[in-house]
Amino acid sequence: MMTEWLRIRDVRVPGAAVRGGETELLDHGSDGSEPHDVLIADGRIVSVDGNAVGNAGAATVGGDAGDATGTESAESTPAPRECETVDAQGRWIIPGLWDCHTHFTQWAQTFGRLDLITARSAAEAMDMLRAHLEARRAAGTLSPDVFVVGMRFRHSLWADDAQPTLAAIDAAAGDQPVALSSADMHCGWVNSAAARRLGVHVGESGLVGELEWFDAYTKLNNAPGAAEETLRLLREAEADAAGKGVTGVRDYEMAENVDTWIRRFAQGVDRLRVDAGVYPERLQAAIDAGWHTGDELPGSHGLGRVGAMKLISDGSLNTRSAYCSTPYSGITPPTYGVMSYTPRQIEDYMRLATAHGFAIACHAIGDEANTIVLDAAAATGAHGSIEHAQMLKPADMPRFAALGLTASIQPQHAMDDRDVIDRFWAHPAGIPYPFRALYDAGVRLRMGSDAPVAPLDPWLAISAAVFGTESSDREPFQPEQCLDVRAALAASTAQGRDRLAPGDPADLVLLDRDPYAARSPEEMRAMPASVAATMVAGRWTFSRL
Repeated sequence: MMTEWLRIRDVRVPGAAVRGGETELLDHGSDGSEPHDVLIADGRIVSVDGNAVGNAGAATVGGDAGDATGTESAESTPAPRECETVDAQGRWIIPGLWDCHTHFTQWAQTFGRLDLITARSAAEAMDMLRAHLEARRAAGTLSPDVFVVGMRFRHSLWADDAQPTLAAIDAAAGDQPVALSSADMHCGWVNSAAARRLGVHVGESGLVGELEWFDAYTKLNNAPGAAEETLRLLREAEADAAGKGVTGVRDYEMAENVDTWIRRFAQGVDRLRVDAGVYPERLQAAIDAGWHTGDELPGSHGLGRVGAMKLISDGSLNTRSAYCSTPYSGITPPTYGVMSYTPRQIEDYMRLATAHGFAIACHAIGDEANTIVLDAAAATGAHGSIEHAQMLKPADMPRFAALGLTASIQPQHAMDDRDVIDRFWAHPAGIPYPFRALYDAGVRLRMGSDAPVAPLDPWLAISAAVFGTESSDREPFQPEQCLDVRAALAASTAQGRDRLAPGDPADLVLLDRDPYAARSPEEMRAMPASVAATMVAGRWTFSRL
């Protein structure tokens, strides 16, 4: 059989070797001065048509992760002489997976906070809150001075007589300050004690609107011990991501991200590549500090970079605030949603970002918001992505490709929202979740989760994009918009390809099963269990070899 060696070279990182099923640090130190070679033998490189190319090896790992990495491919090339060999035992090799839209701190905190995603009414949510409070009291971890935080309630799916109320959360929580964030993070549900501490006004619903909630939410992490707890949860979230084959994330946490990630890398939070987004209100400070999109974060060994300017142009579907060209159905008085910035402000921020070397990552969900954002990009020459692009006018889809903009989509949102679309977007002027239409228009797709809105798991996104349903027992949602698995997997990598190629970074995943062999959503969603090892910049971040 012809043998193809995939040679990874010129990387200098604090290496890791697999011995006896455990991952251990090599002894050449953390300064990357001594390169270490690794050969992955007997692996199958997945090709774009779903076939494997013979056996493949990956070799030569060592040095600073920031150095350029490359791969060489040559038939019948002998293995490097002095290297450690890892036997892939015929496993499939794919490029490392990326989640291209996360709020990573908030996602990490879901590992330690009350998750309300399964609640089907306000009453069920309050039952879950009471049980959570009782368990915390019994464990001695409940303090009247510290917020109890819950995540991911989806009141848009609840009946009209099962909606949140201030009376209900006050009855469940009493004087304990409780703040619950909606699944799309665009509103909060708080009790009176929390409202007083956060300085927000709540009416009978107990709900805090999106712009006020964005500000209030950032105050929840200022409690005693919160920083230490967050660091622990960040490590847990990194490990969870590595176990799913994730090698990088784009972090659009609604906070100061550049300095935050510099500190985190210094604290050893270093299992992922991270692009740290910058919000408009912090853009001038980032410019004054000399940052540009793509700049390496000091101390990250090349794993951290300055990301794009993240601008939120409109609201969300579930809060009926995504800005649309037609009114929402069943809402009195009629509403079209809201813009977070005026069209002029959006254009001004894009012009400022572009002039100073920043890409854009502009949140736009409603069809009219997408038109406004596309107009601003055309006027300013901005480059980067439109995040979400959940409803688009047919005439706007080719404009993405013409302007060189990426559509950063979250396919799992379509699964979460399919029962809400008919309720609120019964007469849309655009096409909801037009994945295939964008792809056919030649638009580059990039996929993510918007974690914690959906779990940080590229396999969920791939499954939703390919099968259009979470269960084989349910018909696909908009089957005409489903992607083939090749396109979905490629959109979940940094390279935009589903096969390693010369010049790629040393980021890869070994799989126990062929990802193209999944024939149902259940099989694709179970793929994390088939991740055998994950490598980032030449270092194993997860392994059960």
